[in-house]
Amino acid sequence: MTENTDNGAPQRLARVWRDWRGFILFIAVMVVFRSAVADWNQVPSGSMKPSILVGDRIVVDKLAYDLRIPFTLTRIARWAEPHRGDVVTFPSPRDETLYVKRVIGVPGDTVELRRNRLYINGVEAQYTPLTAEEVDALEVENKAQYEFYREQIGTMDHIVMLRRDRDESTYQSFAPTQVPPGSYLMLGDNRDDSGDFRVIGLVDRDRILGRAHAIAFSLDYEHHYAPRFDRFFGGIS
Repeated sequence: MTENTDNGAPQRLARVWRDWRGFILFIAVMVVFRSAVADWNQVPSGSMKPSILVGDRIVVDKLAYDLRIPFTLTRIARWAEPHRGDVVTFPSPRDETLYVKRVIGVPGDTVELRRNRLYINGVEAQYTPLTAEEVDALEVENKAQYEFYREQIGTMDHIVMLRRDRDESTYQSFAPTQVPPGSYLMLGDNRDDSGDFRVIGLVDRDRILGRAHAIAFSLDYEHHYAPRFDRFFGGIS
């Protein structure tokens, strides 16, 4: 009986492979594709509001800057570098949690934050308040608790949100910081509620997995996972 059982196991495995090899190969190819070419990531926090909301599924181009060996941070080839203003994903240097943040400082930059006002290489960003119509168009809850500004410096142009009741704490400021070669300084657009450079420090270039450039679809967790159809296939600025 033992001999028959031993002989039967390879036959069963061969039959499973014959019947399911197409599906198994498809899954394997998709896993490799998501690791090295493109992926769609869930956004679990509000640190990038109002650009990216909790419940958005963002499309990440993992070939935007380089080609990695699947499932590793090892690069095979590199053809571009992240630009200031890019929204990128990376594993946190603290606990390997996947983060999505905006590149604020690139190698050689000196970045400073004074009471939530950004300075890069001694130049202050320009802050333009959003109009009432622009604020109404934002899909952010409790809007009355926030101020919304268009932050512009150089070619970087996006919306940031600040709490109205914020105190003058050290979290709204940091001293001039020069970004060394091979590192990047990241901040969230939701400036008073983001675990970014002020928590995790600088991010090594090799940790950057890709550039987030679109929203595949979006679910509103606050309202029974209702689809936000107006955000489907939307771009990320």
